[in-house]
Amino acid sequence: MKNPPKPYLNGHYTPVTDEITAHELTVHGSLPPELNGRYFRNGHNPKPGITPTHWFRGEGMIHGIRLADGRAEWYRNRWVKTPFLDGVPFTGTELEVSAAATNIIFHGGRYLALQEANLPWEVTAELDTVGAYDFGGKLTSSMTAHPKEDPVTGELHFFSYSPFPPYLTYHVANAAGEIIRTTVIDGSGPSLMHDFAITREHAVFINSPVVFDHSEHSGIPYRWHDDVPLRIGVTSRTAAAKVTWFEVEQGAILHVTNSYVDTQGRVVLEGPRFDRSAWESSWKWWVGAPGHGVTPDAGSTFHRWVLDLATGKASEESLDDLATEFPSINDAHTGAFNRYSYAIAFPGAGLDGYSTIKFDTVTGQQRLFGHGAGRMPGEAVFVPAEGGTNEDDGYLLTVVSDLKADASQLLVLDAGDLATVATVELPRRVPAGIHGHWIEDHK
Repeated sequence: MKNPPKPYLNGHYTPVTDEITAHELTVHGSLPPELNGRYFRNGHNPKPGITPTHWFRGEGMIHGIRLADGRAEWYRNRWVKTPFLDGVPFTGTELEVSAAATNIIFHGGRYLALQEANLPWEVTAELDTVGAYDFGGKLTSSMTAHPKEDPVTGELHFFSYSPFPPYLTYHVANAAGEIIRTTVIDGSGPSLMHDFAITREHAVFINSPVVFDHSEHSGIPYRWHDDVPLRIGVTSRTAAAKVTWFEVEQGAILHVTNSYVDTQGRVVLEGPRFDRSAWESSWKWWVGAPGHGVTPDAGSTFHRWVLDLATGKASEESLDDLATEFPSINDAHTGAFNRYSYAIAFPGAGLDGYSTIKFDTVTGQQRLFGHGAGRMPGEAVFVPAEGGTNEDDGYLLTVVSDLKADASQLLVLDAGDLATVATVELPRRVPAGIHGHWIEDHK
């Protein structure tokens, strides 16, 4: 009997089989004139005939859309041409053998495709592959796919993690892209650390109960352990200093929304939280195990943790009960208080389909943009409006997969009221992916 297709090779996630380029795309509505730049979105797109053992093991493909002067100039998609794409296996030590499939950023004049177990891979503004990048020889370990750029200093903060000591190493690069500081973080363990956060003064790290485990054979050797607590570590950004670890209610944090210092001097961390049931159900989808659900998120919900460095005490609260993931904010508020955040709301908890959700953490209210039957949005990327004065004066960019039409669009929403501003018809269906960024021309 033939095995059913893996969920990450089916439906919205069905890979495309080639690379194309198209020019002068059809636009419905009016693209804001300040949208001059490139929207790049990375994700896993296995080559034809390849069935990865885990969603996160698929080869990386970047989809790019160039907007300028109210026009959608081009679309192109390119695999990141690493040794992994050519079939070289990654066994845990070859830093250049990367899928390069999780995120893409721009810093220090370079476009970098990221996957957390490996070195970054540099690509051009037209998505041609340049090669592995090690910051001039100063990066000798992996790099997280979720670095944080400080909007005030321009510094890039990131980390490496490992199943073996040192488990966690913190790096800072200046605005020019030169690593200026590397610090081993004390007290960490062999945890799966996908994301972290910064405030304007602190770095905030996460040790979850999902830890290195030889018995996990999916290719991502991490598994939930009930005897390992969820811990959040806070340290200074500027120098080697004491790390304060806070033990909180058990759960897993894959992505963070933001972190900041509140008016009482406490560190606040916000983001989606998985309990064990939600994590293990989601993991079944990620590996295509029997009994998996219909979506890759089985119930992470928006939470807030408040960490008091003066007393060593922590508190937490649930902010919403919808299943949400892939959070984003106006990046000008990275490390500082943000009132608004955005995410994908997954079917369930009263929702029949996918939505883009906006949270207001001051009023506790939410606003939903439903995408309709058979349509799935990606991560919402915030782009500030020219002359905007409010935190939510701007636009959200998201690629929407439409199964019924076998097509995709770049959707531009008003970040204030989630009204549709413009839609760009893409020349092909773009598989649901992971993370991306808007990169303005002036950068």
